[in-house]
Amino acid sequence: MLRHTALFFGHELRTVLRNPAWALIGIMQPVLYLLLFAPLLTTTTRGGTMGEALRMFTPGAMMMIALFGSLFTGFAMINETRNGVLERLAVSQAWRPAIILGRVLKDMLVLACQALLVMGVAVLMGLRLSLAAALLMLLLMAATGLFAASLSYGLALAIRDENGLSQIVQFFALPLTLLAGMLLPVSLGPQWMQTAARFNPLYYAVEAGRSLFAERLTDSTVPVAFAVFFVLGALTLTWSVRSLRKLAG
Repeated sequence: MLRHTALFFGHELRTVLRNPAWALIGIMQPVLYLLLFAPLLTTTTRGGTMGEALRMFTPGAMMMIALFGSLFTGFAMINETRNGVLERLAVSQAWRPAIILGRVLKDMLVLACQALLVMGVAVLMGLRLSLAAALLMLLLMAATGLFAASLSYGLALAIRDENGLSQIVQFFALPLTLLAGMLLPVSLGPQWMQTAARFNPLYYAVEAGRSLFAERLTDSTVPVAFAVFFVLGALTLTWSVRSLRKLAG
C-alpha cells in the first residue's frame, strides 16, 4: 500500500516539477486580489490598517487557490481515461486506491506550497502571523485540498467529459466564493445569506482561517473546519476510488 502510493505520488510530483509554471500561475489570482483588493478593505476593519485588512482577507484569498486550483485537477484524469492509460493502471497489479491517493497527496502538497507563497506575500504587505497559526493554516489548506481534489477526481471519473466538468465547476464556483465569504465576510450580508453559508464547507475553512490569523487558535471554528474537511475528504476519496474500480470492472 505505502510503496504503491509513494510510487504514484512521486510520478505525479515529478510531472509538476517538470513544468512548475502551472502551479505558479495558480497563485496569480489570489496574489492580485491581495495587491489590488485588500487595500480597499482598510476602511471596513476596526483598526483601519493594512494588517487588519490582510487578516480578514488573506484566508479567503488562500481558499481561492483550493477552489479554482484543486477542483480543476480532474481534467488530466479525463484525458488519461480517454487514452486508456487509467484503465491499464486500474487493471494492473497496483493497489487501486494508490492511483487516486498518490494524486491527492500531490495536490495537497502543491496546495500547501501555494498557500505558503500567498502568506509570504501577505507578510511582505504588513501581515503579522505567528508560526503556530501559519502551520495550522497550512494543515487546513491540505485538508481542504484533500476534499477538493478527491471531489474533482470523482467528478472526472463519473462524467468523463471536459466540457461537462468545466460547466459544473464554473456553475458552482461563484456561489461557493460568495457564500464562503472569501471576498467579504458573510456576516456583512443579509440573514438569508448567512444561513445559506452554513451549507458551504468552504465557509468553515475561511472562518477558521480568520480565527487563526487573528491568533485565536483555540476558537471553536478551527476544530469544526478540520472535522468538516476530514470527513468530506474521506467521503469524496472513497467515492473516487470506487469510481475507479467501476472503470476497471
